[in-house]
Amino acid sequence: MNQESLLQSFPTIGEYKTSEDIIAKLEELEEPEAIAFTKTQNQSKDLENFLNFVGGVKNQPWYPATHQYGYIAPRQPGSSKPQPILHPSAIEADPTLKNSRINIRLDRLRVYKYPGGGTHNVMVTFEAQNQVGNVQEAVSFSQTYRVPEGNSAGIAGYAIFLGLNVGSEGIKFKGVTINVKNEEDEAVLEALESSTFQNGLKLLTTAQPAIAPFTAISLGLVKLLAKRNRNVAVQKFDLGLDFDSAALAIRLAEGNYIAVQVPHETAIDWNKWVYKPDLGAIVHKADDSLLEYNYLVFRVSRYQDN
Repeated sequence: MNQESLLQSFPTIGEYKTSEDIIAKLEELEEPEAIAFTKTQNQSKDLENFLNFVGGVKNQPWYPATHQYGYIAPRQPGSSKPQPILHPSAIEADPTLKNSRINIRLDRLRVYKYPGGGTHNVMVTFEAQNQVGNVQEAVSFSQTYRVPEGNSAGIAGYAIFLGLNVGSEGIKFKGVTINVKNEEDEAVLEALESSTFQNGLKLLTTAQPAIAPFTAISLGLVKLLAKRNRNVAVQKFDLGLDFDSAALAIRLAEGNYIAVQVPHETAIDWNKWVYKPDLGAIVHKADDSLLEYNYLVFRVSRYQDN
């Protein structure tokens, strides 16, 4: 699969091009707004009316295709002080990570609201470029989580890539979350919960012949699920983490990166939010309220040889 396929293959609801497609998908997912709309509008397919119906579908947390990013620096051992959150363009890149190896782990998956309600089967897929010599090796890893609406998955430190090789220009990193509502796909979800997929993808400093077929199988499963009825992509993001000093560069360093699904890129003022180690949560400074958005947090750390 080419480098763009992971994101191009899975449109979110906000990227659907016709009102018929949007309404049909939401009806499949048993989204109350869609069902109520089609009943009261005599199956009208007027998109503008639909998007503004019952508080506005386009105001739903699962509708935007935009993301805002944050960064939390590693905390000092033993410290319980609230930690500030910065945009990744405001941090200093760590040049010692050039031509090194890193681990990437999933620390949070927050399902504030996904279409359909209830408990969601969420499949998360990550794709990166593993720099092996002069060759970029596409690698992909998927995992599935069962998350009740309004909660976070019961995970922390879940391994994604272990020993990912970073080139001199940094890394490319992509992610997709898919809401799986099709009951016939339970077998696929069980496969992703097997021990083969539980320990992250361990990478070497040389090309691995098994990586290409493993990646193809992993992405094939994701592509199959994404196109089945009652399944839909919710979040998807594409990051280039590098060492550039340009003002808008997203810089690579050890720490946590937050990808939040938002209606526009400045929806969140990070000055008003902190990470509280004693709560283990990202909260508002004023009242400890939680972010009312869908988001995930992944961690970058230096790989240590055993």
